[in-house]
Amino acid sequence: MKKLLFIYGLIGLTALSCSKDEVPEEINEEELITTVEVALSSAEGNVTMVYRDLDADGPQAPTINVSGPLQSGVRYVGSISFLNESESPAEDITEEVEAESDEHQVFFVANGFSLNLEYLNNDGNGQPLGTAFAITPTQGSGTLTVMLRHLPTKPNNGNPDTAGGETDVLVSFSVNVQ
Repeated sequence: MKKLLFIYGLIGLTALSCSKDEVPEEINEEELITTVEVALSSAEGNVTMVYRDLDADGPQAPTINVSGPLQSGVRYVGSISFLNESESPAEDITEEVEAESDEHQVFFVANGFSLNLEYLNNDGNGQPLGTAFAITPTQGSGTLTVMLRHLPTKPNNGNPDTAGGETDVLVSFSVNVQ
């Protein structure tokens, strides 16, 4: 009889400890982004911007290349790609960003020139994502900072300083607008 009570007690404790209400927390590991590629196209020509840091926080400095100047008043249609080139073949992180679009947004900040920005793709709630975009710069020289934010407040006014979230990657390109 004592053995039977012990077994029933053990079954009861097991049932209580395995409640259906307990759902394991989903872990979303931060991806390594070693490369950011910005491709801009217009009727006047194409410009590419590439940031590459294959050793991440290692001792080697990143390489940053801009293929040429932008033209003032010209509308450029752009796309941005996020890659992990520390793997072979390179992992396209852009696919994950777009699949989790409600949790991400790309921000663009111009310093030294003005920039009209249009987001050309949205998340499932109709809020800006930014892996597809259009920009129209005005004359000047400075930096174009591109940042990918994880879990920004949406909707937001396009200002990363007030959007919150965590920065997944932040890169600045020296830009000359003629």
